Parts: sequence; C-alpha cells; structure tokens
Amino acid sequence: MPEQEQDQGQKQGALRRIFQLIPGILLCGVVTVISLGIQAAEERVFDHPYIEALVVAILLGMAVRTAWEPSERWRSGIAFSAKQLLEVAVMLLGASISFAAIVASGGLLIGAIAVTVVIMLAVSYGLSRMLGLKTKLAILIACGNSICGNSAIAAVAPVIEADGDDIASSISFTAILGVLMVLGLPLLIPLLKLTATQYGILAGLTVYAVPQVLAATVPAGIVSTQIGTLVKLVRVLMLGPIVIGLSLLVARRRKAGAAKEGTSKAASISPFKLVPWFIIGFLVLAALRSFQLVPDIAIAPVTKTAAILTVVSMAALGLGVDVRVLSTVGGRVTAAVTLSLMLLLGLSIGLVHFFK
Repeated sequence: MPEQEQDQGQKQGALRRIFQLIPGILLCGVVTVISLGIQAAEERVFDHPYIEALVVAILLGMAVRTAWEPSERWRSGIAFSAKQLLEVAVMLLGASISFAAIVASGGLLIGAIAVTVVIMLAVSYGLSRMLGLKTKLAILIACGNSICGNSAIAAVAPVIEADGDDIASSISFTAILGVLMVLGLPLLIPLLKLTATQYGILAGLTVYAVPQVLAATVPAGIVSTQIGTLVKLVRVLMLGPIVIGLSLLVARRRKAGAAKEGTSKAASISPFKLVPWFIIGFLVLAALRSFQLVPDIAIAPVTKTAAILTVVSMAALGLGVDVRVLSTVGGRVTAAVTLSLMLLLGLSIGLVHFFK
C-alpha cells in the first residue's frame, strides 16, 4: 500500500507540473502564431522574409513583457519553452544535416569556409570582450556573426547556459544588421566588379540566414543564388562541430570547478554529461540522415517542427527580457556586431577574389 500511494503521489505531482506549464506555453504559442503570420505576409509581398519569424517573436515577446510582467502562473511554462523546447529543436535539426553535403562541396571551398568561420569566431569574441561584454554574450555574438546568425545563437545558447537577456540582445542587433546586409550587399557587385560566382560566395559567407541569402542573390541571377546557397549551407554545417566543442569546454570547466570543491563531487560527474543530450541526439539524427536511414519524406516535417519550436522558444525568451537591461549594453553590442560584420565582409571580399 505505501508503494502504491507513493506512485500515485508521483503521478499526481507530474500531472500538476504539466498543468502548471500549460498557460505559459499557450502564451508563447500565441506569440508564435502571430510571428509566423507576419513572416507569411512578408513572403507574399516580398517573396522572401526579410525579418524571420523568430526575430518577430522575440520582439513581440519583449513588447508584451514591457507592457505586462507575467505572474508566477505564466513563468514556469515560459521558462520551459525557452529551455527544453529549444533543446528539442536543436536536436531535430540533425535530421536535416547530411555529412555527404560537406564532401560534395569540394575540399578547397570547404577549407576556405572553415578557416573563415574559425578566424571570425576568434576575432568577434575578442572584439566583444575588448568592448567589455560578458563572456557568454561575446560567445553568442561570435557564433551568430561567424556561422548563421539567429540560428547559431539559438543553438549555442542552451549549451553555454546563456540567460534570456544575452540571447535577446545578441539576436536583436544581429537581426537588424542582417536585414541591412541583404539590402546593401548587391551594391557591391558593380563597385567590386564581381562575377556571379564571386558574388554568390560573398553572399554565402556574409549573410546570416539561408532565406536572406536567397533574397540577396536572386537579383544577381540563378548562378549567384545556387553558389550562395551552397556556401551558406556548408557554413551552417560548421555549427555542429562548434556546438560540440563548446559543450565539451563547458563540461571541462564544470568538472574543474567541481574538482576544486572536492574530489567526491568531481568524481560524481557522469561521462554522459560531458555532451548535452540534445547534442547527442543531433549527431545521431545527422548520422541516420547521412546513411539514408531517415526517409526523405520525413525531412520536411521534422525541419518544420524544429523551426516552429525555435520560434516558440524565442517568444519565451522575449517574454522574459527586461528592455532596461538591453539598454545598458545596447551601444557595446551594436559596436561588437557591426565591427565583426565589417571584418567578416573584408575577409570574405579578399577570399572571393581568390576564387576567380
């Protein structure tokens, strides 16, 4: 009888926790639906979304948070959406990655993209720290600028356990510059006398999101669009190794900290905690996709689900952000993102002239 009562109590406790999550998740869902609707309207008017739904979601969430502070009733669901749902989204992205795509791109181009990403990670991080930004915020800006903008920030954030304010500020300022890049990059074609291939490489290396690459290259022709998309996808594939490396670094520092407190606590750290569960899931799904064990018909629904969950998470982050905190770092974040992007542009221009 005592065991049955204990089991019954555990079940009731689990149900109670689930019900506590529902209001916050529903609130994030409403913000998500509105954000996806705005993106759909952009696609109808402009053919491509200049401001993605995840950016709209975080801005709407911040607007709601400014006008109204959620009570305890809403906070648990908002926190769950910001962390656990984001981790699920990162894991599902693995199903859209094929290791064969890396090989098919050619060794020289892959090497050039990898070197560019690594250099810009170091430069962006160094600039951010020089400007006085916190370590985690500097990492988010470096990854967003060097790899794939908002998606990279969203993927790296749970690994380094960044808080909502850091994520929101890095995404907001990166999103603004991303739109400006889409609008201004085509002006460089006549100024630098770029060929279609060169411009495609330049766009793939500098523009943050895949839809934005399309928007920036379509005016230059189909060749630029194809090259730009290919370069961008290879650049996105760099996210996996970077996230794994960061997770190992975080685990190493955590273990070192535990060792200082006492050997017994250090010894209690499980090897399975060295890499977060969602990164393991990401690698498993990527491997299954590479060996064609994930059917092609399943890729689109899984990718769509990951994208929607990411938007829900961004809505949750926005709902947890105090705009007053952003104002204290706004100037420094803007400077860090802008300088990093200018250096990335300069490095990429030098690279495209190599690929004549």
